[in-house]
Formats: sequence, C-alpha cells, structure tokens
Amino acid sequence: LQRMLAMAVEVDRSPTCSSRKIADDIFPFILNIPLRSQREALLNTMESQLLRCRLLELLFQHSCDVPTTSSMSLDKVLYFLSHSSVLPQFQDETATWQRWDEMLQYLSLLLLSYHTFPLSSEHLRTSVSDRMKLIAQKAKARLQDSDDISQLDIQLKMNDFISRMQKTLGEPFPLQIQEKLFMLQ
Repeated sequence: LQRMLAMAVEVDRSPTCSSRKIADDIFPFILNIPLRSQREALLNTMESQLLRCRLLELLFQHSCDVPTTSSMSLDKVLYFLSHSSVLPQFQDETATWQRWDEMLQYLSLLLLSYHTFPLSSEHLRTSVSDRMKLIAQKAKARLQDSDDISQLDIQLKMNDFISRMQKTLGEPFPLQIQEKLFMLQ
C-alpha cells in the first residue's frame, strides 16, 4: 500500500497536487482508524514524505477551532502548536495525557516530514522527469518567508502550549510527554 501511494504521488506532473488529492481521499479513513498504534503504523511507514506531511496537516487542521489557509511552513507548525486542541477523540478510550502524547508525536512527525522539503531543494515538489534536471543543476533549497522563525517565536509558542497542557493535565507531566516536548522544541 505504501509503495502504491508513493508511486501515485510521483506519477503526476505536480506531486504536490497529487499528494493533496490522495490525502483528501485518505483522511476520512484515518479518522476512523480505531487504535493509536494502527494510526502510527500507517503514518510512520509512509514512503512519501509529501503525502505524510499533507495527511498530518489535515489532521491538525481538523483539530483547530480556526483552521489556517496558509501554505505548509514552519510558521504553520507553530500555528498548530498554538491553536490545535488535543487530537479528535478516536474510537479507542485513551487517557487525556495519552491524547496529548499522540499530538506531540504527530507534531514531531510533521516537522520531520516538512523538514525534508528544503533539504531536498524542492525536489519532492517537482515531477520525476524535472527532478533530474534540478539534481544535475545542484539547485539550492528555497525557503519560504514563513519558514523564517526566531528562537523567541518558538519559545513563546512552546510556553503557551505547555501552559495549556498544564491546565488540562496538571503537574508533573508524564515522562513520555516531557521527552516529546524537549524533542519537539
């Protein structure tokens, strides 16, 4: 399945468009996956970073009271950090701290997936036939303006996020959450 999804993203002239179409079709099914382990298995084994990024973006858009229309960027990840509620209640009965833990896991995964775009010099967003030209030209990474965030922005958003979690969970946080917060920051 993962190989077929990766190939489906690649066959189009615009992998970005095809990943959006595929993600829009798959997303309702992800909301119906009953167990966290099954959701994580699907997302962790996804071969297409572009598709995984889009699916996670949809998941966070779904959990925001006010979804954003901006394109995927580091600024948008910070927006999700500030505006996402814990992920939707899936069919399994999980403790609140586990839902926060899952949210942190997916935020980290979103950052890792998105991080591959600038590193690959937009190669993931161009068709396979055009990709070879970019590699031959040794095209440099193009960052968006919304990827230029400061340490202060990160610290303020993390502090806000931690205070929202403290209101819900109390203190001290479980060790898993402390580790994920550190890793995310």
